[in-house]
Amino acid sequence: MSERHLPAHIAAALAANTADSAGQAWAGRDLSGEGNPLHNFDDDDGAAPPAYTQAVDRLLAGTSDETGVLAALAGVRLFVPVVAQLAGVTGDGEPHPHADHGNGGGIPEGDKEADMALVTLKAPDGRTALPVFSSSAALAAWHPEARPVAVYAPRAALSAVADGAELLVIDPGAHFTFVVRRPALWALAQQLQWRPAYSDPGIADLVAQITGEEPAILRVALGPGSGVPARAADGTLASGGGPGPEVRLQITLRDGLAGDAVQAVVQQLQDRLRATTEFVERVDSLEVVLTR
Repeated sequence: MSERHLPAHIAAALAANTADSAGQAWAGRDLSGEGNPLHNFDDDDGAAPPAYTQAVDRLLAGTSDETGVLAALAGVRLFVPVVAQLAGVTGDGEPHPHADHGNGGGIPEGDKEADMALVTLKAPDGRTALPVFSSSAALAAWHPEARPVAVYAPRAALSAVADGAELLVIDPGAHFTFVVRRPALWALAQQLQWRPAYSDPGIADLVAQITGEEPAILRVALGPGSGVPARAADGTLASGGGPGPEVRLQITLRDGLAGDAVQAVVQQLQDRLRATTEFVERVDSLEVVLTR
């Protein structure tokens, strides 16, 4: 896929950054009393939010899909891990504004010049991911030295976008890890409903329009990509929560095409999809399967 630029409304929100995730301006806000947003989690015992755990249970039971998990995330608290590090230095000794990628290397102990920094991960495909946790226990098990910062999930998503991350990884190393892919991450940051691209009629219509102009293509079909399912530690396979590929595009070609002609058709199709802004923004990752 080609480089994806932030939609203008997300970029504007990051540039302004003058309001909380609900749109309430910080300027002039009275932080005294029970209305203080800093006290939203005073009574939080650190346990996983029931709305999230119930959505995951339904996903693992096969009675719901990943849209149910995203809907639950819109209103729950998560923990973002931060770690102490020398100002401007990562675990490999190179200047960098972020912490070492989740391996705990180079974290100074008792250093008065230490800063607190977000922890980021590298996904297998090289993309940056922000790890977050549904409970303080899950975070402590993953990184005992990390400090939990409680935030609502949309704020965590906005922080991930601001940090250049394309994935939000919930509970890495736990019984079940759920990955919020880039389009869902952007929707969560904006507090908008999300629908997977593989089941979105708008994406199907867009692909049909683009492929319909190629006489060598008989038909196309969209479905979940091979990277959508996610497996729990006990082997249970869930129908969502994987890092991608998100969309499987099955293309049926006319018989009699030579190998170079097939390659040309596929290349032209991929070029047209990459040049379509709506497709690039709404589809996280794509795999193409050819049939005759």
